[in-house]
Amino acid sequence: MKKLASVCAGLLLLLSTSVFAKEQVTEALEHANAAVVHGKAGHTPLLLEHAKAALEDTLAASIVAKGVPKNHLDAGAKELQEAIDQGTLGHVGVATSHAEAAVTHIKAGSKK
Repeated sequence: MKKLASVCAGLLLLLSTSVFAKEQVTEALEHANAAVVHGKAGHTPLLLEHAKAALEDTLAASIVAKGVPKNHLDAGAKELQEAIDQGTLGHVGVATSHAEAAVTHIKAGSKK
C-alpha cells in the first residue's frame, strides 16, 4: 500500500511539474512578444523589462524541460540575455532581433 501511495505521489509531482513548465513557457512567450513589440516601437526600457521577465520564465521552464524542448528553451534564454545586453547598450534594433529569435526558440520549445 505504501508503494502504491509513493508511486501515485510521484506521478502527481511529475504531472504538476509539466503543468508548471507549460505555464512558464506561456508567460515567457507573452513577455518575449511584448519585448519585440516595444523594441520595434523603439521603447528600450520596456523591451528590457519584458526581456528580463521572459528570461526568468524561460529559465524556470528550462529547469524541468527535457530533450529538444530544453535545447530550444536554453537557446531562447541565450537570445533573451543577448537582447538584454544589447538593449542596455542602447542598440534597440539588435536587441529586437535577438528578442525575435528568442520568440522563435520559445515557440519551438513549447511544441513538445
